[in-house]
Amino acid sequence: MLSYICKNEKKDALPPKLYLYQLWARLSGEPSKFPLNARIFHSVCLISIFALTYNIPFNYFIGLPEVALTSLVVLLLAFGLYYLSRFKNQAPATILATNVIGLILFTINYFLNAGINGPTDLFFLLFLLLSIAISPRSEYKFWIPVNVGVFVLLCIFEYSVPRSVPDTYDSRFAKFVDHMSAYVVVAAIAYFCIHYIRRSYEREKLVTVEKSKAIEAQNEQITAQNQELERINAEKNKLMSIVAHDLRSPLGSIQNFLELLTQHELEESQKLAIENDLLNATKNTLAMLSKLLEWSKSQLYGVSARLEHIEIAKLLEPTLRLEKDIAATKGITLDYCIDPETVVCADGDMMQIIVRNITGNAIKFTQSGGTVTIRSEVRDSNCIIKVQDDGIGMSAEKSESIFSLNVQSTYGTKNEKGVGLGLLLCVDFIKAQQGQIWFESEPGAGTCFFISIPLANGIAITTPHTA
Repeated sequence: MLSYICKNEKKDALPPKLYLYQLWARLSGEPSKFPLNARIFHSVCLISIFALTYNIPFNYFIGLPEVALTSLVVLLLAFGLYYLSRFKNQAPATILATNVIGLILFTINYFLNAGINGPTDLFFLLFLLLSIAISPRSEYKFWIPVNVGVFVLLCIFEYSVPRSVPDTYDSRFAKFVDHMSAYVVVAAIAYFCIHYIRRSYEREKLVTVEKSKAIEAQNEQITAQNQELERINAEKNKLMSIVAHDLRSPLGSIQNFLELLTQHELEESQKLAIENDLLNATKNTLAMLSKLLEWSKSQLYGVSARLEHIEIAKLLEPTLRLEKDIAATKGITLDYCIDPETVVCADGDMMQIIVRNITGNAIKFTQSGGTVTIRSEVRDSNCIIKVQDDGIGMSAEKSESIFSLNVQSTYGTKNEKGVGLGLLLCVDFIKAQQGQIWFESEPGAGTCFFISIPLANGIAITTPHTA
């Protein structure tokens, strides 16, 4: 009951013009269920019902009872045809029946309503317009000559046999009123038909244009996605080619080392040197494969960070201590200073991978005797970790592609090999934590990477800790 009242209140709130338009749209049929010609037919039936309801008493009171009776019959027919088409879904059959019955009724009306002296010529012209509006395109070309032919034959017949069509008007006034009312009715129905057709055409044209724009936008999106997929596939193919090439070299070296050890008698010093080279080649290959595996997992399953409040110094201490030992074997000093009071909102595993990769690259491209410095500072609401080396640096051309698969394979200062996957992982992982990564570099003057990660609880008080 409440929903019914709310529904009625909603209807009452609509402007009268809009409410009448919506009511008429429901009576004439939904565009999704009925074609335009069927909806025009329903509207014409409704107008005819209203017009005939007025026309029956009017003709009776002006002394035309036969015309009033004919109008009553037409009223019942119009109502029946409307019901069959609108509610029984018999639109094609009822439109055909309307064309036939209309011609028959107007022919009868010609003889009952003074022939050429009455308004029947206007009705034939109106019915011609209605036949064009309500008939399918393949049929109205047939009804046009039929309508014109019937009216011409009636006029010829009346001209040949004048007494066959009696004058049914009692006075000039009755004739005047009948002609004027007929003209008004014909003009109103003609206006409505043309207005309805134009409005429906413009509305459907607008819908078509909007659909075309939506399809065009969708096609552009699909084209862009296809281009992006082609680019990604090309990059992945290039990556696989680089990885296959780069794995071939260390595996070949391992094979040669093993052949030397098994097929030749070598001195202990030579064996030790080969074993060291073999160990380094194995480490580099394993590191490359580990990065490839991590990157492949991120591409396959997506990157999802588990953010939590982390003391960044405590988290990175084991990683930096290990990197310090690795740097020492190469004769490089690793000096790090991370604020123990700084708490960030980050994924612990991802942050260790990021710092390990950036620090490993700094060691890789630094000469023996060089220094890698790691510092942290609080800037606004972020913790900035800076990894500075005094190594070989990067050219401007290489800097532009350092964070993409277009980067070329690189060798470290001791021929350490890499394919750039570590930096790709760093970019994906830092974005997943709502952070940023960037760098500054000059050839021969070293490189400084900046890792920005959001703080967990506002501004922290910096207390340096040096190892």
